[in-house]
Amino acid sequence: MLENCASAKERWGGVNDIIDRWLQERQDMLVQYCQLSESSADANTGERVQKLCQIMVDYVSAGHFEVYDQLVKEGRDFEDQEALKEASELFGRIDVTTEFALDFNDKYLETDDLETIATDLSKLGEILASRFDAEDRMIEVLHTAHKDLVV
Repeated sequence: MLENCASAKERWGGVNDIIDRWLQERQDMLVQYCQLSESSADANTGERVQKLCQIMVDYVSAGHFEVYDQLVKEGRDFEDQEALKEASELFGRIDVTTEFALDFNDKYLETDDLETIATDLSKLGEILASRFDAEDRMIEVLHTAHKDLVV
């Protein structure tokens, strides 16, 4: 039994680091978003939009290709069918936000026209808030719920 606990700690202890790095990336993205949203359009706006897009795409990619996989693996290893079912529903919500974020990125990679940036940023903010809610819930049901089992 002690061996199983050690194995679980080895297996899942690193997930905290992955999640922590990812959440730090989220914070960095939010800082960029807020700075862009609060500033008036000027000569540096395009550069700030590009920086936000880069961080946002990195964040979205890390979620899809690193974090979510680890969370689902943890749910499967702990045979938490209820959490996996809820996570599947959360993925649906997250996918919609991914599409919007990538469309935003594509739009502003291809144009210097910033006429609609304020409206697009407002919608992006709503989309990101929805995404964060779903991601936080996924962390709660697939990781935090098992943290006491990983001693």
